[in-house]
Amino acid sequence: MHAMVLSAIGSPLVRRDLPDAAPAPDEVRVRIEACGVCRTDLHVVDGDLPRVIAPTIPGHEIVGIVEKTGADVANLQAGKRVGVPWLGSTCGTCEYCRRDRENLCDAPTFTGYTRPGGFATHVNARADYCIPLPDDADPVATAPLLCAGLIGWRCLVRAGDAKRIGLYGFGAAAHIVAQVARWQGREVHAFTRTGDARGQAFARAVGAAWAGASSEPGPVPLDAAIIFAPVGALVPSALRAVKKGGRVVCGGIHMTDIPAFPYRLLWEERELVSVANLTRADARAFFEIVPKAGIRTSTTVYRLADANRALSDLRAGAFDGAAVLVPDA
Repeated sequence: MHAMVLSAIGSPLVRRDLPDAAPAPDEVRVRIEACGVCRTDLHVVDGDLPRVIAPTIPGHEIVGIVEKTGADVANLQAGKRVGVPWLGSTCGTCEYCRRDRENLCDAPTFTGYTRPGGFATHVNARADYCIPLPDDADPVATAPLLCAGLIGWRCLVRAGDAKRIGLYGFGAAAHIVAQVARWQGREVHAFTRTGDARGQAFARAVGAAWAGASSEPGPVPLDAAIIFAPVGALVPSALRAVKKGGRVVCGGIHMTDIPAFPYRLLWEERELVSVANLTRADARAFFEIVPKAGIRTSTTVYRLADANRALSDLRAGAFDGAAVLVPDA
């Protein structure tokens, strides 16, 4: 197999030819068809997350075909198309796992962070954390659903029954969540970087009722807001935008420091909450909704060898929707 490897924090990925590793008894070996490029991959490469141990292989929005199964695997067979998400495994015994909150497990592993990921031609993954996909699923279109879609879905659930929702940062996750929210009958307002006319037009194209700069207050008070951009300064802005009793959900794994803000922005029972990781139950619920809601992902495809360019373009906001890597022929 070959992979794009992070050899040192902050350095460009390098192509490496690696030996094929046999799957452990509880794992499957997956031939990768496509892997989405997530902002979390940037946080891994840049060392924003703690305990990044190089060398490692980023990537956690994986779609591929099971090639080989470990001795103890009974739920998957060779030839099955699966998704491999961010949550790689959990301990199953800590207080959070016992309370069906495995996203907060005390001893988890994460694909593309603490275990090898999908910027490669193959990956080994725990079979019981893989997501079975339809045989006719489009690998490129499906890849962004494995994190941008799942985390976006968990954020939307945390937003409660809010009818009017603001989305701050209109990238991979927001363009999926906007479609789900519209299918549910909610009204979506998109907040982007100042002057991002292209991003605002994209937001309106996928169903936003209004799109403008995050520096603007928006045309009407919001019931809830979801922040996808890793910018702490957006928290006070979102609190200003939600009405009494409203909720602000922070959906990123990393965010710059939140500046001080007056208590009056939180008063009147506004709430500020975060979302961490995902659960397998999230995946089951979300992938049931995907065909019903008619979700269509907007993707820009890069060759695996061009992973560094994909990361740079993501950092620069050079495309709408999501970037997806496909292995070299």
